[in-house]
Amino acid sequence: MGTTLHILLHIKLAWPSSPILIMAPGEKIKAKIKKNLPVTGPQAPTIKELMRWYCLNTNTHGCRRIVVSRGRLRRLLWVLFTLTAVALIFWQCALLISSFYTVSVSIKVHFQKLDFPAVTICNINPYKYSAVRDLLADLEQETRTALKNLYGFPENKSRKRREAESWTSAWEGTQPKFLKLVPLLAFSQDETSKARDFLTGRKRKVSGSIIHKASDVMHVHESKEVVGFQLCSNDTSKCAVYTFSSGVNAIQEWYKLHYMNIMAQVPLEKKINMSYSAEELLVTCFFDGMSCDARNFTLFHHPMYGNCYTFNNRENETILSTSMGGSEYGLQVILYINEEEYNPFLVSSTGAKVIVHRQDEYPFIEDIGTEIETAMATSIGMHLTESFKLSEPYSQCTEDGSDVPISNIYNAAYSLQICLHSCFQTKMVEKCGCAQYSQPLPPAANYCNYQQHPNWMYCYYQLHQAFVREELGCQSVCREACSFKEWTLTTSLAQWPSEVSEKWLLPVLTWDQGQQIKKKLNKTDLAKLLIFYKDLNQRSIMESPANSIEMLLSNFGGQLGLWMSCSVVCVIEIIEVFFIDSFSIIARRQWHKAKEWWARRHAPPGPQGQDNLGLDIDDDLPTFTSALRLPPAPGTEVPGTPPPRYNTLRLERAFSDQLTDTQMPAES
Repeated sequence: MGTTLHILLHIKLAWPSSPILIMAPGEKIKAKIKKNLPVTGPQAPTIKELMRWYCLNTNTHGCRRIVVSRGRLRRLLWVLFTLTAVALIFWQCALLISSFYTVSVSIKVHFQKLDFPAVTICNINPYKYSAVRDLLADLEQETRTALKNLYGFPENKSRKRREAESWTSAWEGTQPKFLKLVPLLAFSQDETSKARDFLTGRKRKVSGSIIHKASDVMHVHESKEVVGFQLCSNDTSKCAVYTFSSGVNAIQEWYKLHYMNIMAQVPLEKKINMSYSAEELLVTCFFDGMSCDARNFTLFHHPMYGNCYTFNNRENETILSTSMGGSEYGLQVILYINEEEYNPFLVSSTGAKVIVHRQDEYPFIEDIGTEIETAMATSIGMHLTESFKLSEPYSQCTEDGSDVPISNIYNAAYSLQICLHSCFQTKMVEKCGCAQYSQPLPPAANYCNYQQHPNWMYCYYQLHQAFVREELGCQSVCREACSFKEWTLTTSLAQWPSEVSEKWLLPVLTWDQGQQIKKKLNKTDLAKLLIFYKDLNQRSIMESPANSIEMLLSNFGGQLGLWMSCSVVCVIEIIEVFFIDSFSIIARRQWHKAKEWWARRHAPPGPQGQDNLGLDIDDDLPTFTSALRLPPAPGTEVPGTPPPRYNTLRLERAFSDQLTDTQMPAES
């Protein structure tokens, strides 16, 4: 017997121009909660509310004090303190990062049996004068004539008388070619535009730049004249004059240029035969108390020093070693210098040159060789130092030179000197079309000479000047080797042989070398050399990283804890809030603006009612936890609606029957 209750409810709003908004009961509850508990924190609608939420919830105390402190002065002070702490953190962390790629150097001293280095010995005079005299006859003739014209050799004449004589008389019956190719000139410092030509004896104008190579060795008497020579390019349009304040240097440099040109055309086998053999150079030999001979030396031909000989050059893959320090356990040799066979214009001193190096290293005898005097005993004590450097990113050194864009033209291990010389020789071939004589030949290249390259000397001098001024780029490209061995040498001299022992020692040596040396020896023909370890202490200098990733992170943590009472988790929180959440808020705001712009653009024209902002409710409800933690936001006023007209509520039918389960029992 159920009855149906029909209730018709008609609600008429007071605003006829606004659209009718009907909300379900659940939506009303949701709107009320949103009104009292607006969402903040990572979902905050503005950056300001996000920053406020962060300061209230972060573990960094300075940020919290900015918000909770009372008074503007305190807040301002905490802002300054916090910003100062952040600046100090950035500064300290920048210092830690900049000093990360630093090295610590450790020095270790070992006492052990040491490998003996390679020892290369050269006579200062490259070729026997009797063997090269025919090749250099014309050059020497012109050199002697030039000296006679300038200095009056060999006659003893006054300067005024020499100048009055005709210079052309010296060239009667001869056709000089070397002075014609490279003219020797005498300059007056008061008049540099004109010079006196050695070939004609007359003054002539000098064009081109003048490059003065000053020297304090010897001046041309006490006059104001300087000596030089002129070099020109292939088309003779560009010339340069190289002057020397010392006539000795000018004559030797001029002679050396022509000497290299002549020897560059001589085959290597012939040059080896014209130089000294090992049996001629080495008179006696001892190593570590045992006898040795020429068979223990390896031939090495140097363009400017002729035949050189290397001891302990890793023949048969064995390296000699020494077990004791002192001169008795090193290398002892007596050298035959033979001063009579010296070229008078090429070298001006007698003796030999020696260099200590690794077995796989090229001996740059002309750069770092040690000279040995005749009639003297030269003792060279060695200390071995081995260095190991760290490569990139700690330094710019190279392990084996494979990462250096310069091809190694030497048959030896990489070194900085090899790179520089290889770079210059390569530039020489590119610019001048030929290779310089004193260095090895690059592939498919020839040494410079007058026949194929008449004016190569001008190109060579210009290129050398650019190399010295670091304009070729070789110094910026070549890098130091990361590992190398260095022998520190201590040299001492003693007169040898003594006057007492000379009487028996020289005859014995002459008898021993009777088959190789066809004359009686004297003390100026001999030189004694002793090379040994002063002790067996090997010093190793090693670089190691001063910092590691673990130490860097630990230092970062210390700085964060010191200045901001912060940890790694706080850093992650800062990244999340200041970057991710802030970006999300900005992106969300821009997205809403874009949607509104799109809606306005595509909205149909016509009258529209006013939106009820209080009923514009998001679908996402806050959680219970966030609702308890977040403070209530200022209320949003919702436009009120007038009450409905109650006379419109009409009751169609009342309840006529009482339900059985709701009847009250009768009182007894």
